[in-house]
Amino acid sequence: MRAKLTMYEAIKDNDDDDHQWREKKDIESALQISRSSSLPPDKERLVSLDVFRGLTVALMILVDDVGGILPSINHSPWDGVTLADFVMPFFLFIVGVSLAFAYKNLSCRFVATRKALIRSLKLLLLGLFLQGGFIHGLNNLTYGIDVEKIRLMGILQRIAIAYLVVALCEIWLKGNHNVSSELSMIKKYKFHWVVAFVITTIYLSLLYGLYVPDWEYQILKEDQGSTLTTFLNLKVKCGVRGHTGPGCNAVGMLDRMFLGIQHLYRKPVYARTKQCSINYPNNGPLPPDAPSWCQAPFDPEGLLSSLMATVTCLVGLHYGHIIIHFKDHKKRLNQWILRSFCLLMLGLALNLFGMHLNKPLYTLSYMCVTSGASGFLLSAIYLMVDVYGYKRASLVLEWMGIHALPIYVLIACNLVFLIIHGFYWKNPINNLLHLIGIGK
Repeated sequence: MRAKLTMYEAIKDNDDDDHQWREKKDIESALQISRSSSLPPDKERLVSLDVFRGLTVALMILVDDVGGILPSINHSPWDGVTLADFVMPFFLFIVGVSLAFAYKNLSCRFVATRKALIRSLKLLLLGLFLQGGFIHGLNNLTYGIDVEKIRLMGILQRIAIAYLVVALCEIWLKGNHNVSSELSMIKKYKFHWVVAFVITTIYLSLLYGLYVPDWEYQILKEDQGSTLTTFLNLKVKCGVRGHTGPGCNAVGMLDRMFLGIQHLYRKPVYARTKQCSINYPNNGPLPPDAPSWCQAPFDPEGLLSSLMATVTCLVGLHYGHIIIHFKDHKKRLNQWILRSFCLLMLGLALNLFGMHLNKPLYTLSYMCVTSGASGFLLSAIYLMVDVYGYKRASLVLEWMGIHALPIYVLIACNLVFLIIHGFYWKNPINNLLHLIGIGK
């Protein structure tokens, strides 16, 4: 295996058997994150998938930079969905579609498994480096990791988990017979659906079946005029089962139990709820009667919620199988639209009957709605780009899709801004970003 393989292979189309194509690809500059060259030939390449990925990257940048100004596109404080809440499912869906190409032809399952493990590990380590806290915020020019408080989960870690599970399903659990109809395709990949059903059952059983006891956490107590560091112990009263509110759900309980509360995300979205902010739906001071859980850490990419995120990736894999086995544009679109409509209706029905759309918990209804929306968006882009050939209008998005991971690292993780921020005149506050209002 080449030493320069990177984690970008986790979200790009791959073909492990295409050795000749690999030999033609030059190693990219050491200053860039190189991507795998194991793509199908251009005539087989699905340009719409790169455009979809690029659009998702653009949405991510938009909601990160503008979400604080426009709450309507910022992440929902708890129940409900906004534009920002579709970004993560879009990425997971794209990973699933790409994996259908990656393992279309296998020469050796053991070699493919080893490569999938290595790619997942690389993606996880990069996510740990970026999300773990090595790169500090714009207002702090220092850097480093406090291993006692490092955040263990994150966006890339979640993608790594989903990638590994779905890749192993594609490598080991698909049948060998040919696909000649929709029914034969379902039979070929029936064990994939068994895995999705088992994961969903485990998730629902734990979310609604686990008892959540009372718990405590500490926050730093700020005393005016005091130089001593003191902590305030806060107790959250729960004693419930099947609760899906911010303070007493099984998702947070399992993360506190297995990851440790000191390793969770310290700025949860529920800090913007009406109970926790007088500036709802924006961040703000606590109301006088704020619940005790308002300042507690909670990871939106936690362990239990990542189970349902993996199901989103499996759904994307099924959409990729449709591309692999059906070459007619109309048949592909019909199957995608039908499945997307069914997913969307199922998710809305579940929400109507009490299983709320919730991104931090990654509820089943949220998975269905966002997967359905992903399918509709893929269908629309495919129709425009691959069927009608309107590729010039999407060249920028296609470029962003091809270079998704470098853009994520440089822009979404503030690396570019931090580099610029590090150059100042006499005092750190005298820098270019502060002059234009960034980082204040």
